[in-house]
Amino acid sequence: MQANEVKPTLLVLAAGMGSRYGGLKQVDPVGPGGEAILDYSVFDAHRAGFGKVVFVIRKSFEAEFREKVGAKYAGILPVEYSYQDIADLPAPFTVPEGREKPWGTAHAIRSARGIVKEPFAAINADDFYGRDAFARLAGFLKTPRDGGKLHFAMVGYNLGLTLSENGSVARGVCTIDDGGYLAGVKEMTKLVRAGDKARNEEDPANPVEVPLDARVSMNLWGFTPELFDELEKRFPAWLEANGRAVKSEWYIPFVVDEMIKDGTADAKVLPTESSWFGVTYRDDKPFVMESIKRLVEAGEYPAKLF
Repeated sequence: MQANEVKPTLLVLAAGMGSRYGGLKQVDPVGPGGEAILDYSVFDAHRAGFGKVVFVIRKSFEAEFREKVGAKYAGILPVEYSYQDIADLPAPFTVPEGREKPWGTAHAIRSARGIVKEPFAAINADDFYGRDAFARLAGFLKTPRDGGKLHFAMVGYNLGLTLSENGSVARGVCTIDDGGYLAGVKEMTKLVRAGDKARNEEDPANPVEVPLDARVSMNLWGFTPELFDELEKRFPAWLEANGRAVKSEWYIPFVVDEMIKDGTADAKVLPTESSWFGVTYRDDKPFVMESIKRLVEAGEYPAKLF
């Protein structure tokens, strides 16, 4: 890396408590040295050339998170925090009565608007993305691009490598144009393996078959800091349409899709053959632990990361 090259930032979305899993799964150990899943993301990002990590958390578990997670990286990467607060809304909007749920991943990213000034990757705290994925995204974020529209990126995984054997999963199934750019993302919320295909069972009477090699978004995105201005512009319109519902969520794929369609941005799909591991259900944990153990034995990771 050249001396004047800006190092990208890793923005980790860690404000969710994992309702289906139970407990603060972001700090649950899965590695042989007691590592959490997100430790592997920080490790992979660091060796890919990222210069800082920012955790989006909730104030309610800040002390536990700082002690069990943030303290590990002292002397390795600078660590900062932003806080997803349900009341962090533009005027004149207020939290509707009965709402307890945060406002979604776009709102979580927006919470870092005063902290992140560099190109950045946004990830889920409880997903294992793999070394190759971070290397590809770092290469994209470090490469200057022409002005005009904003240039984003998304790492695309093979759907078949992201399914759970313990229940249905939600995935953003991507349409990709001939130039390798994202043309659209369709959220499918009840995907299960069905032989040599996957099947979306949102409507049990009319299940939709999806090829296992379809590219899906696992919320591993690359953005420039100009995204924050766009989030500020677009959030009021979304709130006007959806803010009275007590469970509506403002997802970052929806924002990117909107920006692609109105010509504000493009999003390069960076294909990876890495396997994705996630602990959606508690029964997923043994598989994740065994998968990481095999990667350690193959020399992909040290037995103890930090």
